[in-house]
Amino acid sequence: MSQNPFDALGGGLDMNALLQQAQQMQEQLTQAQQRLAETVLEGTVAGGAVTVRVNGTGELVGVDIRAGGFDGNDADDLADLGDMVVAAYRDAKAQADAAAGEALGPLAGGLGGGAGGGLGDMLGGALGGPSGGGEPGQAPGRLGF
Repeated sequence: MSQNPFDALGGGLDMNALLQQAQQMQEQLTQAQQRLAETVLEGTVAGGAVTVRVNGTGELVGVDIRAGGFDGNDADDLADLGDMVVAAYRDAKAQADAAAGEALGPLAGGLGGGAGGGLGDMLGGALGGPSGGGEPGQAPGRLGF
């Protein structure tokens, strides 16, 4: 069978342009991921008693505990300290997730069609999203099968 599977998308599909755009998007994605890995965000609790640092990808890179705030021999203090480390990490991780969404969102949005004129629009909305294609009620960027 020698029929082009992209004929159903309306013809006129320039595979070279499609591959070039995909390569550019990959380069932009790699650069954005690198910037995120170099970004450090902090989460703090209890007025700075515990500060946790994560990079933009959510990887834990540091924990600071203010001296004198905890008794290392008291089980309750240690349990509280553990809870504060977790809370500070969640705060920092939420910031990292927001930063990642900001940095990567425009790149991922180009796959779903929409107003960005991305890859989805080149394929006539076959990737779903606002330009059509996909299944009704399906998340943008998801193939309809």
